[in-house]
Amino acid sequence: VKKALIKTMSTMGITTIHSFFGSQIIEAVGLGKEVIEKYSCGTISRIGGIGLDEIAEEAVARHRNAYPVKKRPKRLLEPGGEYHLRLGGKKHLWTPETIYKLQFATRINDYTIFKEYSNLINDQSQEHVTLRSLLKFRKRKSVPLDEVEPVESILPRFVSAAMSFGSISKEAHEAIAIAMNRIGARSNSGEGGEDPVRYRETHYKRSSIKQVASGRFGVTSEYLVNADELQIKMAQGAKPGEGGQLPGHKVNEEIARIRHTTPGVTLISPPPHHDIYSIEDLAQLIYDLKSVNPKARVSVKLVSEAGVGTIAAGVAKAKADTILISGQDGGTGASPLTAIKHVGLPWELGLAETQQSLVANALRDRVKLQVDGQLKTGRDIVIAALLGAEEFGFGTTLLVTLGCVMMRKCHLNTCPVGIATQEPELRSRFTGRPEYVERFLRFIGEEVREIMAELGFRTMDEMIGHTELLDVEPLAANKKFARIDFSSILYQPQNKNRNIPLHCIRHQDPVEETDLDRELMKQVQPAIEKGTPVNLEMKIRNVHRSVGTRISGEIARKFGAKGLPENTIDLRFKGSAGQSLGAFLVPGINIRVEGDANDYLGKGMSGGRIILVPPADANFAPHENVIVGNTVLYGATGGEVFINGIAGERFAVRNSGACAVVEGVGNHGCEYMTGGVVVVIGRTGNNFAAGMSGGIAYVYDDTALFDTKCNLSMVELESVWDKDDRTFLRSLIERHYRFTKSPRAEKLLKNWEAHLPLFVKVTPVDYRQALERMRLKEDTDKTIVSATEEVYNE
Repeated sequence: VKKALIKTMSTMGITTIHSFFGSQIIEAVGLGKEVIEKYSCGTISRIGGIGLDEIAEEAVARHRNAYPVKKRPKRLLEPGGEYHLRLGGKKHLWTPETIYKLQFATRINDYTIFKEYSNLINDQSQEHVTLRSLLKFRKRKSVPLDEVEPVESILPRFVSAAMSFGSISKEAHEAIAIAMNRIGARSNSGEGGEDPVRYRETHYKRSSIKQVASGRFGVTSEYLVNADELQIKMAQGAKPGEGGQLPGHKVNEEIARIRHTTPGVTLISPPPHHDIYSIEDLAQLIYDLKSVNPKARVSVKLVSEAGVGTIAAGVAKAKADTILISGQDGGTGASPLTAIKHVGLPWELGLAETQQSLVANALRDRVKLQVDGQLKTGRDIVIAALLGAEEFGFGTTLLVTLGCVMMRKCHLNTCPVGIATQEPELRSRFTGRPEYVERFLRFIGEEVREIMAELGFRTMDEMIGHTELLDVEPLAANKKFARIDFSSILYQPQNKNRNIPLHCIRHQDPVEETDLDRELMKQVQPAIEKGTPVNLEMKIRNVHRSVGTRISGEIARKFGAKGLPENTIDLRFKGSAGQSLGAFLVPGINIRVEGDANDYLGKGMSGGRIILVPPADANFAPHENVIVGNTVLYGATGGEVFINGIAGERFAVRNSGACAVVEGVGNHGCEYMTGGVVVVIGRTGNNFAAGMSGGIAYVYDDTALFDTKCNLSMVELESVWDKDDRTFLRSLIERHYRFTKSPRAEKLLKNWEAHLPLFVKVTPVDYRQALERMRLKEDTDKTIVSATEEVYNE
């Protein structure tokens, strides 16, 4: 119980038990107003529902079932079927019949059979599974089908939901991308990065949408510039409040290479983005992404929940181009059972609230609305459009089309049809083809056209947001459903200005460049165009954000991950750098700041070097004073950072490959780190190495208290006894002194043998085991090669 309570509190962002008491972090779906007001006053219940009489009837019925009056109780429990389809259990939309119909229809390209599948899904008259099944279309004068816009103009509104390479196999991931690219739709890479081989313009395997999730796996400048859309995943519909997790047994060498991690090491995404704690922080990340790739639009993925409309308004003001509302039904079979049924809400609720909020605040014209969460038929698409959606995401349905049989064992790496597995033998069983996905989406488009014709719409844009064409099915025969009130979903806000559109009609306001950005881009052109070394010295102020990011994007677009030769561009600044200094920095760029810097320095950097030193006339001890803000090196995959001073909290969070030397850090240092090296030659805050599954840290512990500040749940502590470790550690501190002239580093180096025993090496347990397996494999390979050569020579 304690563990479950702590997990729930963590998921909801609550840190103390006193804050948890009376917090009412719940929302009721289908519970009547009179019950709420009497027993749970203040709880949100937007669609009303059953009262005490219905609750009592169900309780009595369950009791009679367990304790019959005239006979013994059944020895076997009811089938249940909450999570898996069971004969006689709860109704599921995915049944052997619906799966067969869909797969057969797409394999033989038969629209008639697809309509049979669609009718099975849409017919929920006996047992309703979705909110939208309780709605119907109002009668309206129809138009001829040939006057409705063609399928080809509807297909670009379709996207594949974010499913990472790692959660699903390479074959399934690429099949979806190929299909979406062929029909002019867009595929989503998910949060696991993407193989650079797929970036080629002539390659149909390139994902148009690249996701930026809390783990930042595989997020580099090269990754970001090879996207038409960049999606910030704030949460996942199936498990909001929880980060993704890829078990170590699914992390093979190819996945580790793409994610910039180590094979066999479990990969954990933090529950939140550690550079987003407010709408202003989100605006900064959007600014970063638009700086590195000005050509891409930026979308933000939110989960359907009460209050999402207010959040969406803030997202629109933060200059996002698209807002995705994800419903509770989305997600793979790898989601925790507790999350599948008890978190998130139907997308109908969140989409309606978001549309109403954006229209009421005159923001709807500048942002597109997208929705996902078990969209299965053309009817689902039309209802979503009438509630305000312009674009539509498909996830599970695409996997079923490719052969998924809903075993719900996605996390075990044992998928029998080769979709949610990395095992070569199981992947060989994958029989899906891109054509199946193409046919399914064309069928969906055709069914949408038929409904549009019945409703009298010629284009999708005409239909968006017109909730007056939705009505509630007569449900008097069912006491539970008869009391549901859809007025909050079908409500249309009254606008003082009646010309405010119900859909997006213009582009979001562009990111404004500062004078410094423009001057830097102008000055570094010789380096980008001809490889001529460039050295610049300039003043910098805290209004100058994401300095170096735009340059990095241009270099990555032209030269890819290799960037420029070392020291090609040398930028020297004096002053206070703004947020995200050197974000997504690439090889070939050096940035040196004499002064201080704000949060997010080196975020996502994949190369280059950042040096931060106090002003020359500073009269304080650098190792006793903070010189840079929070969340330095978040998601970095390469490069070097040398900081002559103390950093704030969450230093090197989710670092995957950068090397850093710093003279002190705040709380949560090296949190969720999966690679790279961090040397701290000063004090640390609490909770050091929490969730750290890879990489190495060396900490100078002159007080012998570091073990009390380190989270030991995933790491081991030891002295620096290995000869190679000693040499490596000294070389890093020597480089730190060379670049910063740090008094602290000088003191350590002058009496190295005396200070060396005070260093503690922090090594994740999984990481050590993975390295041992890799060494064993290398030794075995060398033995085989040696034996082969010996036989050959003889």
